Amino acid sequence: MPVSASTPFLHPFRAYTPAAYTFPLPEGHRFPAYKYAGVAERLGGLLPVLETPALTWADAARVHDPLWLRRWRRGEITAGEERAFGLPWSAGVVERARRAAGGSLAALHDALAQGWGANLAGGTHHAFRDRAEGFCLVNDAAILTRLALDEGLARRVAILDLDVHQGNGTAALLAGEERALTLSIHGERNYPFRKETSSLDLGLPDGVTDAEYLRVLQDEALPVLDAFRPDLLLYLAGVDVLAGDRFGRFALTLAGVRERNRRVLRWAREAGVPVVTMLAGGYNRDHALTVEAHASVVEDGLEVFS
Repeated sequence: MPVSASTPFLHPFRAYTPAAYTFPLPEGHRFPAYKYAGVAERLGGLLPVLETPALTWADAARVHDPLWLRRWRRGEITAGEERAFGLPWSAGVVERARRAAGGSLAALHDALAQGWGANLAGGTHHAFRDRAEGFCLVNDAAILTRLALDEGLARRVAILDLDVHQGNGTAALLAGEERALTLSIHGERNYPFRKETSSLDLGLPDGVTDAEYLRVLQDEALPVLDAFRPDLLLYLAGVDVLAGDRFGRFALTLAGVRERNRRVLRWAREAGVPVVTMLAGGYNRDHALTVEAHASVVEDGLEVFS
């Protein structure tokens, strides 16, 4: 669980977790709450793992409708809205959502200071301006992009979304923003079944394995990042691309996921672009594999940036 930043470590990096913020779930619910504490525990000996700060509602309102946010804070939502969100409403689930996004914001400031920042949650890319979907209430990638551009922290922001599901909310929220690149590699036949239009959508068939996935990343995605020349990269490192994921339909191995991570992080390091890593999705039938795969992006970050 979170440890003190004063604990001695061999490098300057740290990570953030909202694992202490839990909320009630029905028995057998598919939300993988276990993984957040599991990842924090696994990484606690490698770098300081700190409790996430809370995102302010003013920052959330940079991309979300303030009146809609207020209804969620008060629990004034419809049964249909709750179904689309996929989680039962509670004050705890709302607080947890802004804590998860607050971890991404804290990681952004770390990235700007030292090249890389890590949030052990986040990547909530299905949240729209006034609609929650797929366990996503506030869209941290869109919020960070808008904040970085508005505050002059970056001139051009790229979001590389490697969750198996298209980042539909992110694409919609940043549509028309020429200073932002939304790039998604996802399952073409997977959720969301009505896709939005990203700057670049690379939809892949079911059953994709390491070789084809890595070819698409190397030959089609990374050259687009080169051409866009961002000065900030937000990397959604979803592990629902792994074989055995309940909702993934891809067939990558853990070795393939780690090679993906390293290629992205090496690209950022070599290009001199600060990068924020967010966990995004992972629902493997093997819970230990979910935790190991999510932790790997931080382990790979330490390898690349240390």
